[in-house]
Amino acid sequence: MWVIKKEIDANELSRQLENLPDNVKLIDVRTPAEVARGKIGGSENLPLHIIPLKVEDFSNEDTIIFYCQTGARSAQACAFMASKGIDNVFNLRGGIVTWAQMGLPIAV
Repeated sequence: MWVIKKEIDANELSRQLENLPDNVKLIDVRTPAEVARGKIGGSENLPLHIIPLKVEDFSNEDTIIFYCQTGARSAQACAFMASKGIDNVFNLRGGIVTWAQMGLPIAV
């Protein structure tokens, strides 16, 4: 089992969102129905079960920040990517729930 060592908290992500370089990808691994209720602006939806089919779309030249509802599924996404040799991945600690609890913006 892969251990997730890299996490980012909501405050840090919020600060960095303003100046995300092109090689940083913010990926929401929730289902489209969950995303329809709101997401973090600038994120791309790639449901967890689709990630194995899209692994070739990522490389170690990218920084990938995964998030979900609470951080559990996005931790699985990080672990999967690490198992494929892509280790520049971060999990949003607490997911969008913590993001919203901190009063950070939710896009619809």
